[in-house]
Amino acid sequence: VLDTKDVQVFKVTVNGQDAKFGFGQKHNFKGTPLEITLPFELRRGQEAIVDISFESSPKSSALQWFSPEQTSGKKHPFLFSQCQATHCRAILPCQDTPAVKLTYYAEISVPKELVALMSANRDGEMPDPEDCSRKIYRFSQNVPIPCYLIALVVGALESRKIGPRTLVWAEKELVDKSAYEFAETEAMLKTAEDLAGPYVWGQYDLLVLPPSFPYGGMENPCLTFVTPTLLAGDRSLSNVIAHEISHSWTGNLVTNKTWEHFWLNEGHTVYLERRIGGRLFGEQFRHFQALGGWRELQNTINTLGDKNPITNLVPSLNEVDLDAVYSSVPYEKGFALLFYLEQLLGGADVFTGFLKAYIQQFAYKSIVTEDWKNFLYSYFKDKADVLDNVDWNSWFHAPGRPPVKPTYDMTLANACVALSQRWIKAKESDLGSFSSADLKEMSSHQLIEFLALLLLEGPLPVSHVKRMQEVYDFNAINNSEIRFRWLRLCIKSKWEEAIPLALKMATDQGRMKFTRPLFRELYSFDKSRDLAVKAFLEHRASMHPVTSMLVGKDLQQDQ
Repeated sequence: VLDTKDVQVFKVTVNGQDAKFGFGQKHNFKGTPLEITLPFELRRGQEAIVDISFESSPKSSALQWFSPEQTSGKKHPFLFSQCQATHCRAILPCQDTPAVKLTYYAEISVPKELVALMSANRDGEMPDPEDCSRKIYRFSQNVPIPCYLIALVVGALESRKIGPRTLVWAEKELVDKSAYEFAETEAMLKTAEDLAGPYVWGQYDLLVLPPSFPYGGMENPCLTFVTPTLLAGDRSLSNVIAHEISHSWTGNLVTNKTWEHFWLNEGHTVYLERRIGGRLFGEQFRHFQALGGWRELQNTINTLGDKNPITNLVPSLNEVDLDAVYSSVPYEKGFALLFYLEQLLGGADVFTGFLKAYIQQFAYKSIVTEDWKNFLYSYFKDKADVLDNVDWNSWFHAPGRPPVKPTYDMTLANACVALSQRWIKAKESDLGSFSSADLKEMSSHQLIEFLALLLLEGPLPVSHVKRMQEVYDFNAINNSEIRFRWLRLCIKSKWEEAIPLALKMATDQGRMKFTRPLFRELYSFDKSRDLAVKAFLEHRASMHPVTSMLVGKDLQQDQ
């Protein structure tokens, strides 16, 4: 039995003999099981080669197809895949579970003016012997991976070399900007190797996708996919690159066996990402990013509700559509647990020793939370009494915020707290006391945190956001993380002049972290509700299939 979703199957052979096959009952989001009957008895240990001739659907939830006019270059079509968590089945029949790992080899035939790339090492190219207008690209991935890491992109792509094992790929219009933005990649890779062990994947390339790519990044092995919203011009959003690099160990080498245990992938990856940031930019910066993560977790819990079972670190996901429950919880609650344990068990270096041993122990395997916890106890056997005092049940199985808040160095956060408090407490008569000098000493990271703190409070009076625009001119800032929070703040405060800017950001790019909250905010403001629905319906056809499904739910426009 293999997983499929919207896939047509024409013929199946097993060891060259025709095999009977049929489809089981269709499930509304899991797809349809493909049931293949072997034409002979299979003995234990005997190998069988199952050959399936199939075709995916133009509406596949794993793929987004672009017409030439939807690309930067406007001349050629473009295609990319996004399989995590359970969309690989919408490309090809497979055992679509992270419990199973496989190696793969692929040949991709494309029009010769285009380039194909996969989550694998590039293995040469040749003219297509069947069609001289096409060429064939070959790929091999020799490290076993779960099939959610199978990835494909086809487009008019160019590359620039930015390190000994790194090319950055993008459409011509963005390739130089991308090479500049991600120049720290090799330094991050070296730091990660120092923290986590050798990098086993060979190449580490980066691919910048069209703006509708639904995530910040996707850790496809050998070829990380990233959103163009990282292109701030000053390398300030490079923590996403550190995050995807870290997945080369936590997620891609040591993998969650089922999606209930997704925090094993993401909590450890955020921990490593922030350790890399600490090594490169200082320990105070690591603590500042960690505190920002705690705010992000508070924000998510406020949105989802503190009794909501999907805010459990280890949720129950029976009959749950994984796309609909995706949130920052496994990332930030998972990180908070690891950061708390680091502080309990003797500091960053001691805890990184554990992390390295954990990766070595479980590399190439898929595991559950119990495996992680048992290994933690065996590694810190001299500290069992300390570990016994951890409220494991609440950390893993209780909704809402964690039972304990770790300690954070506040050096870089204090300026953000002070300025946000000034705005929160300001009366109309105090608005004259603000000036552009307030931001003179603040980094873009601190501006993000300042706005995040304001978003945790009730809405500011509209007079305040108008004054903020006068003195700080946030409308002129193109850093996506700052702009996103600023526009949310404006719509929460019911400032009508911000409506067209928020609509534009929600539709100019499709990173779900930005697009969904912007649409939700616009939908809950009576003056922009109809405009939000209208904009969604206009853009729906050119949106990524998962994004359009989720925004449709948010705006009660489900088809």
